[in-house]
Amino acid sequence: MGMLKALSAVITGPLSSAGAEQTWPQRTVKFILPLGLGSGADIAARLLAEKLSARWGPITVENRPGVDGFAAAIMFTERHDDHALFFGPAAALTAHPYRYNKLPYDEREFSPVARVSATVITICVPTSLGVNSLPELVAMAQAQPGKLNWATMTGATDLIFAAFLKSAGLDMARIAYHDPVEAVHDVAEGRLHAYQAALAVVRQPAQAGRIKLLAITAGERALILPDVPTVAEAGFPILTFDGLVGIYGITDMSTGWRERIAGDIKIALTDPGIVARLRDTGQVVLPGSPAEFAAGIEKQRASLAMIVKLLGMKPGTGQAASASSELL
Repeated sequence: MGMLKALSAVITGPLSSAGAEQTWPQRTVKFILPLGLGSGADIAARLLAEKLSARWGPITVENRPGVDGFAAAIMFTERHDDHALFFGPAAALTAHPYRYNKLPYDEREFSPVARVSATVITICVPTSLGVNSLPELVAMAQAQPGKLNWATMTGATDLIFAAFLKSAGLDMARIAYHDPVEAVHDVAEGRLHAYQAALAVVRQPAQAGRIKLLAITAGERALILPDVPTVAEAGFPILTFDGLVGIYGITDMSTGWRERIAGDIKIALTDPGIVARLRDTGQVVLPGSPAEFAAGIEKQRASLAMIVKLLGMKPGTGQAASASSELL
């Protein structure tokens, strides 16, 4: 009889635990994004929300752009909810420790859950500027110090572009946007002279001939832009950067739930319609496990560490000493 009870405990214990893992989600899932409507992450989040609703039930997408990603990060950490997932580029978070000496959120609250894609990041200019390559942009900036301006979409790409300017000896003014996606209008109108942003954001005005794509930051040319060189091919490898996009959960989310979410994401990203839509907006489908996403984040942090060293910065000594000033 004792043996039967022990055997019963062995059988029912793990099954009960597995059953508990399978209860996720128990209510509406929320994707919290640090970028605005029309960004690559926004497009991916909405496509996945629609596809995954058949498995998960209701999914909402909430865009909280601006303040260098802080608005979304604060919302995510303050909720501390295992049904709220931070969805966006890793670059929205990886640069913060280098740029601010005090963060309004706890970095330890973010746990990698799933790798989703790699966004094609472009460097572009207004067609009206009359520049057709990165070397031509550099030559113009050298000839007109302090006259041209620039913007990027995340804190990480801000650091990389700043390092590019320093290495090339260029004087260009940085323009800050509450929602960097909105900068595309200024590029198209010629008010913003250089913009580093996802292809998803600049694709339509580029197709309309109002924006000129000079290069992409990936290590290889993108299939969707076969005639656009990489920054390395253009002679400026310092601008090379991977547009890693993924999903974070709270740190104490169970391993089983994180693996289940990553598995469901991977299945959803086999849908030909989603793959085609993401490809057309400059995103490479790249689903991965929590461990694979974490590895990509660490690789990005290592790249930024080298950039920060080149800039002569130390953690917390970037453009804003305290994140609180960004929130005012």
